[in-house]
Amino acid sequence: MLNFPTVIRSLAQSILLLLATFQAAAQPVPRPDVPDKIKAPLGEEVVLEVHASGSQIYTCQQGTDGKFAWTLKGPDAELRDEKGAIIGHHFAGPTWKLNDGSQVVGKATARVDAPEADSIPWLLLAATDHSGSGALSRVTSIQRIHTHGGQPPAATECGPGKQNAETRSTYSADYYFYAPSR
Repeated sequence: MLNFPTVIRSLAQSILLLLATFQAAAQPVPRPDVPDKIKAPLGEEVVLEVHASGSQIYTCQQGTDGKFAWTLKGPDAELRDEKGAIIGHHFAGPTWKLNDGSQVVGKATARVDAPEADSIPWLLLAATDHSGSGALSRVTSIQRIHTHGGQPPAATECGPGKQNAETRSTYSADYYFYAPSR
């Protein structure tokens, strides 16, 4: 037999939780404090913030000057939301693909050195391609900030005997995705 007061109380709690979730989702994400050089354009707002953790992949290549150096092949990282749930993947392109099916490809337009010397630079990227109709479908700018690690190994480890060798450097970063303000 159903206990109606318990069912009603449970239903009311579920509705309140759902409303709180919608309200939290509607709260705008503030723009991060970054150097002017990598600020997103005015008229854009943050539509998504994710934390990435994974690797920067490098290959040992001979340059036009004849010297060998580690060259970035691309990232390979999981994208997590503010609760730590995996919501997507970041890979070469650079490309960000979410579990909702949306995807954006970017091109770096500005960079600044990371505060930590052993970390990859902070970037501002412009979206160059999209697919899907989810959270990334309207993105026009992307910031990579709060980087930790990711630099290639010492140049002395890359030479003629290691040409085309691949190495991975562990990194993490925060990515902010921007779209035109509504």
